[in-house]
Amino acid sequence: MTMKLITAFILSFIIATVVGKYLVPWLVKIKAGQKIRDDGPTWHMGKTGTPTMGGIIFIVGVSIVCITVGFSEMLRGEYGHIFVLLFSMIYGAIGFLDDFEKLRKQQNLGLTARKKFLLQLVVAIAFVFLLRRFGYLAPNLYIPFWGKTLPIPEVVYFVFAAFVIVATVNAVNLTDGADGLAAGTTLPVCIFFSSVAFFWGREYLSIGIFASGLAGGLLGFLLYNFNPAKIFMGDSGSLFLGGAVAAMAFAMDMPLIILVVGIIYVIEALSDVIQVFYFKLTGGKRVFKMAPFHHHLEMGGWTGKKWSEKELFVLFTGISLLFSVIAFAGVVDRFSY
Repeated sequence: MTMKLITAFILSFIIATVVGKYLVPWLVKIKAGQKIRDDGPTWHMGKTGTPTMGGIIFIVGVSIVCITVGFSEMLRGEYGHIFVLLFSMIYGAIGFLDDFEKLRKQQNLGLTARKKFLLQLVVAIAFVFLLRRFGYLAPNLYIPFWGKTLPIPEVVYFVFAAFVIVATVNAVNLTDGADGLAAGTTLPVCIFFSSVAFFWGREYLSIGIFASGLAGGLLGFLLYNFNPAKIFMGDSGSLFLGGAVAAMAFAMDMPLIILVVGIIYVIEALSDVIQVFYFKLTGGKRVFKMAPFHHHLEMGGWTGKKWSEKELFVLFTGISLLFSVIAFAGVVDRFSY
């Protein structure tokens, strides 16, 4: 198991590094540059024209790993990593459509919010049914740290699952607003799932291979996405990541752990919800200088310190790593109870 997880990480890192070396200049050549939103921080406008759709870098890496390193798992009838990969890729395809629309229209508005939501909801419901059909989850809710599982009505579970998946996907998408932020935040999350798979045993190895492969791919992607970014992951990358995080949590039957391991996603999403709600409630007042939360810090909210993108990367990745360790402590002994 150890060698497979290490091999998945290294192979994906190498592939992502090589893909990025050729993809970045090609995207520049075809002028696949991103339009920066006018209502964002003014200093982000200098990034206009930076190539987008860079999520292809880590998507290729983890895809090849699942087929090669994960091949032996498929031979023994284990397809968890393939289900997770396909689910993530479908979300990535939705993001690609959004990126394509933005490039076609030469503005930062792609698919409508309604279209994206409906597509995401349909995919989420289909994925949960697939996992249920192949025995990867049951309508029981595992409570991390407590070590208990609560049975709930199946219909309620499906509604809950669809909500969690769509919320996670969009929360990760919100986190992708500064150089390296979404990739850096998600890297410890992937390492968490890989580590848990290792300790839980062979039954979860396939999910561990996917998680380890995605971690390696993200590290390779950061060579090009770390500030100053040479490429953005785009919605094709961020929606893939959101789908991957949600899919791994459900495939390992512990969706509630997203609240802990994905604490940054939670903070980013809540800040956006609070901002919109308070703005409408008060007729124009704001809690944050700008939402989501990383923009608030960039603009010197609360303390007056304006966080640079490098500082935000270190802060958010560090917090994600800390809470990944906490989450690991809360679930590693699950089958010891």
